[in-house]
Amino acid sequence: MPGQPPTTSPLFRPLGGLFIAVLLIGATPVSAGDITTPRSADIISSLPAPTTSLGEKWENLGRLYQNDSNPVLQELWLLGRYHGQYHWSDGPSGRDEGFETRRHRVGIQTRLFEKLTLHAQMVSGSDFEPFYNGFTELWAQWAFSKQVALTIGQQKHRFTHDRNVSSRYIHYLERSMMTNMVGADYTPAVTLLGRIDKLTYYTGLFTNATGTDMGAAFTDFNSGYSFLATGYYDLGKSLGTDTANLAFSYLQSDANENATNLNRFNNGVSAALILTQGSGALVTEVTAGLGSQDGDAVALNFQPSYFITDNLQIVGRYQLAGSNNPEGLKAQRRYERPAGLPSGDLYQAAYVGLNYHIAKHRLKLMTGLEYATMGGEEVWTASTMIRFFFGPHSGGPFPMNQMCEGHFFHHD
Repeated sequence: MPGQPPTTSPLFRPLGGLFIAVLLIGATPVSAGDITTPRSADIISSLPAPTTSLGEKWENLGRLYQNDSNPVLQELWLLGRYHGQYHWSDGPSGRDEGFETRRHRVGIQTRLFEKLTLHAQMVSGSDFEPFYNGFTELWAQWAFSKQVALTIGQQKHRFTHDRNVSSRYIHYLERSMMTNMVGADYTPAVTLLGRIDKLTYYTGLFTNATGTDMGAAFTDFNSGYSFLATGYYDLGKSLGTDTANLAFSYLQSDANENATNLNRFNNGVSAALILTQGSGALVTEVTAGLGSQDGDAVALNFQPSYFITDNLQIVGRYQLAGSNNPEGLKAQRRYERPAGLPSGDLYQAAYVGLNYHIAKHRLKLMTGLEYATMGGEEVWTASTMIRFFFGPHSGGPFPMNQMCEGHFFHHD
């Protein structure tokens, strides 16, 4: 997968085998009259069996059943995640710190009749208050072909690449300030996902109603609607990197007074360039929110990352945002606002962190330090986190540019 840990160079494999063979020959007692050359099979059989990493062992963690030959049931998954974290924020209002269960979700996913995927995922409130806090996702998907699939039900609104990446794969304590300020959530929707040559597209119509009452959310016609169109174009190796993808999103929202989702901007546009080279990756995204009574806003999100070893990853992020309203930008609701970072028209933040992947993305420990400034004030936030999940992948850290044929389901 692009941006993943480095593997041993092919140059070193034959040299390593030759070195081991020399050691084996030197360690075997022989007589002057009976010198023989060991057979390759003898050398290979004497080598220790290759070890399997925990990430490889857990590659299908949560899969209860798989049989593509079964005409009725092809897959059955138990899925879930736990995200716990401790933060220390220091700002003009003093120190804000504490531990929280940031995300806890449990659900099930099944693929039937080779075309139908059913997905249900409940969510708990922060620190399990309450334990059942409704469903983040509750949808059915039908794959008409290997190129087109239709999804109906409660699902994630995927405006911007930053938002599209699942919380299971993000490298930071939180998504960017601009992404969170847009206010996208999980709502009832009808979406279409597919591929045309090198273009992967995702579009749909969403209600602007959220809440734990699923019946009310599905039947609330007074909160307005939003339209989303997102695409990923595979640039191949045209830029001299292992992979290169160009992402773009367009959002139109009826942000009326009853809306509880996407109720800040009437229109939004974003464009991102996602590059991977060996153990490194770089995401650069520009996002603009237009038509808000609090002013327009535009932001740059710059995210480099690199695997130092097979497990240890260093990550960085720089954010720059501006607004034509003196208070058009809102600081992060978590960590920054409680520590006293005010609203303003110019926001900057820099983050650096180390992530230790115990079992790839399925189990990892993360630490980070972020500095943010706006309105003449500044906040420092240090954090330490644990991230764990089981269930099917949804395209990895860079979703939608590597969809498997016939497996269109794309959950958060």
